[in-house]
Amino acid sequence: MNEREKLLDQYSGRVFKNRKDHIVQLEADGVPQEIAANSRSVPGLMINRGCCYAGCKGVVLGPLKDVVVLTHGPIGCGYYSWGTRRNKARSDSEGKSFIQYCFSTDLQEPDIVFGGEKKLKQAIQEIMEIFAPKCIMICSTCPVGLIGDDIHAVANWAKATYGIACVAYSCEGYKGVSQSAGHHIANNGLMKNIIGTSGAKRDKKFAVNMLGEYNIGGDGWEVERLLKLIGYEVVSIFTGDGSYEQIKNAHTANLNLVQCHRSINYIAEMMKKKYGIDWIKVNFIGIGETMRSLREMAVYFDDEGLRQRTEEVIAAELADIEETREAYRAKLHGHTAGIFVGGSRSHHYQNLLADFGIKTVIAGYEFAHRDDYEGREVLSGIKPDADSKNIEELTIEPDDQYYHLTLNKERFDALQQKIDIEKYEGMFRDMGNGTVTVDDFNHYETEKLIELFEPDIFYSGIKDKYMIQKSGTPSRQLHSYDYSGPYAGFRGAVNFARDTYMSIFTPAWKYLTPPWNTRPTLEGIIGGGENA
Repeated sequence: MNEREKLLDQYSGRVFKNRKDHIVQLEADGVPQEIAANSRSVPGLMINRGCCYAGCKGVVLGPLKDVVVLTHGPIGCGYYSWGTRRNKARSDSEGKSFIQYCFSTDLQEPDIVFGGEKKLKQAIQEIMEIFAPKCIMICSTCPVGLIGDDIHAVANWAKATYGIACVAYSCEGYKGVSQSAGHHIANNGLMKNIIGTSGAKRDKKFAVNMLGEYNIGGDGWEVERLLKLIGYEVVSIFTGDGSYEQIKNAHTANLNLVQCHRSINYIAEMMKKKYGIDWIKVNFIGIGETMRSLREMAVYFDDEGLRQRTEEVIAAELADIEETREAYRAKLHGHTAGIFVGGSRSHHYQNLLADFGIKTVIAGYEFAHRDDYEGREVLSGIKPDADSKNIEELTIEPDDQYYHLTLNKERFDALQQKIDIEKYEGMFRDMGNGTVTVDDFNHYETEKLIELFEPDIFYSGIKDKYMIQKSGTPSRQLHSYDYSGPYAGFRGAVNFARDTYMSIFTPAWKYLTPPWNTRPTLEGIIGGGENA
């Protein structure tokens, strides 16, 4: 049996039937195979997914610094999504940043019985008195959807009463199959209510939006530094260190840069239809990928001066890290790794690991869709199911005032043959023969794959990090970088190599004997005996 078969061998017939299509062992380097994705998890398995609310509030909206994101629901939901990621932000021009706060209506049992709209209004009144934000976003959790509070009516009341922007998101946790549904809902809300509302017009030649960059550990700042050195103007970032004031102007960009494909591709596609803004898939995680992304941007704008500055910046950045880069590559070359995280990170970090000679042998996503694995060409063959239909699909028409194509069709078609313009080829094409990919991985599958492949290091999320370490494998978590970073760009790549080196060559966990290996964790007596 190969590793995939050994992994599935322990399952019951019912679970085997469900999981077999979610686990793929690649048969040839860089050749996609079909995988099942974006479907509901098997009840009872210890998975690593988040809910719809987590995707909307926790991932996409939470990093906005000048927006009060108010959770309408029990306090546990708000607390769950507060401080779980390191989305760094600098205060705006007025000295305001709200991301360090946890705003919640703290619904209690009487509110569930009699309704929570009154309490929601009261919370908004208090927010305006204390913080006076220009924008409030309301995110509902499961109980609110069940009792039927009209959060959209309350948002309209707040707009009329205080003259602010107030947007409500019906992102109850049970919607969709994972946090991916919440990403889509957040994208829709930003598109309908915020983007393009400033009245500004395009007036910059090299203006870009950075989509799907959440400034974890300062990644967004490092990318922005590189872009500004070359000569780009970053209009807005969705949404790390991002702001309501910036996103209102997003329609004035000439190009959208998509970093995390899964969380933000919806906005990229809608902005193309409404404003004519093209998008390209970039990746600023990894030295080789950062160079590719910067060069493809220069190809898109077709400006000789921009090309020259791009090469000058690349050369200077490489020279700056050359000695340290080679030192870490010499120590890390030949090691193996596993990666199980969300977003596009399981793909992006394979490129960064390869920069230092580390081979990824197992990888997986928490909440991906098939195109994240196989590439966007499979989209036309995916049939929407009931869960997909649960998410609103906006009908987008070209904007009469702001629609403007940067490239004509002839130039666009020619560029599609050269760069990743409105194209994403997926993770499989960068994976090797024999490697295993798992969609919606769970606790058992993680343990079993580590046993089968024995990777030197494992990158994961916060939920499974300590289980992995206690089993003897060094682990670093890529949702908040274990309080390190940034990992983006050239300097970030060296930071990542340093942290990886410290983890692999300080194998403290290998000297630990887990208690479950020496004593039982559960004891009992079989019923029916004389001692029962």
